[in-house]
Amino acid sequence: MGMAITLKQYLNDCQVSFEEIEHPYQATSISTANSAHIASEHLAKGVLLYDEEAYVMAVLPSDHMIDLEKMNACFDRRFKMANESEIEALFEDCDPGAVPPIGAAYGMKVMWDDSLSGQPDIYFEGGDHRTLIHISGDDFGKLMAGARHAGFSTHV
Repeated sequence: MGMAITLKQYLNDCQVSFEEIEHPYQATSISTANSAHIASEHLAKGVLLYDEEAYVMAVLPSDHMIDLEKMNACFDRRFKMANESEIEALFEDCDPGAVPPIGAAYGMKVMWDDSLSGQPDIYFEGGDHRTLIHISGDDFGKLMAGARHAGFSTHV
């Protein structure tokens, strides 16, 4: 499948330089980081959440898990995890489980974890389980500009 067209168009529209990196099929973000020889703290993953207001993309490193209690306290909301059918409906050009953490490309708000701040390079799924996207940390900051952030994850 390759990189999702929605993501590619968004990165181009934002004038973000990116590199596509092919890797063997992996089902989890941690195994993707290992197979691609990337430090797990540099591989960002997206987790789709929702509440009574809207869907929100939470972005965190691949070796972290969302702490929903922290997330809810940080943002004064009551998030729940979205289910697979909701994710598939919102990310039609992505394989299940390979959603890019760039929610703005899909028209949703993004909240990112502080542990991603200051990373020199960021990698993330491109929409399938075989393509990583590599961007600079500065470009990641540009993509996250205006998004809310806090420390809402814990290291696995």
